[in-house]
Amino acid sequence: MRLRLLGTSSGKTGCPALYETDRGTYVVQGKLLNDPEAIADLVDVRDDEFYVEVPPEVLKLARGPRE
Repeated sequence: MRLRLLGTSSGKTGCPALYETDRGTYVVQGKLLNDPEAIADLVDVRDDEFYVEVPPEVLKLARGPRE
């Protein structure tokens, strides 16, 4: 799989960021979610899955202008 950076809301090239894959899916780079109460609210997290927190402006990058 290859990733293409769609953008970041940090003003730099770091976290948080959104990537588009060559498979038509997205990869989110964010801060590790480590709040036990929030983790308890997650549903059906499997061993090969993970969770990160990102601000809403990062998700808007998926609909933003393409280069």
